[in-house]
Amino acid sequence: MTHADDVTWMERAIELSCKCPPAEGAFSVGAIIVGADGEELAHGYSRETDAHVHAEESALAKLPTDDPRLAGATLYSTLEPCSERKSRPLTCTQLILRSPIRRVVIAWREPSLLVADCVGVENLRTAGIEVVELSSLAERARSVNAHLLS
Repeated sequence: MTHADDVTWMERAIELSCKCPPAEGAFSVGAIIVGADGEELAHGYSRETDAHVHAEESALAKLPTDDPRLAGATLYSTLEPCSERKSRPLTCTQLILRSPIRRVVIAWREPSLLVADCVGVENLRTAGIEVVELSSLAERARSVNAHLLS
């Protein structure tokens, strides 16, 4: 996939983040898993199925963990995958690390608003996962969360 494809998929993920039910103290995030062939495999958004589900978690839950397409897939998330979490036993970073996904694209890093030091990107990179940051779309992804950042 090309960088232009990354931008297109991230724009779609930002659209998904707009579907999140508003919540005090939780970011609105969209995520899409795209196969190596450029086809969408699954998508999710924060609070899609319950008050605590995260976007990456929701998208990953829609596919069997042994789905062979995941090995060549890219996960697009409008926000850095969480590295700390109170509501579930596994963080989104841990869920990604347990999957065969080896490429993650984000729009912006998690600010120290709700978590003092999110290290999702660092943990993914340390594990050998390629992480691409599309800073050109960071402001659009942040704007969906203006209620938290103002």
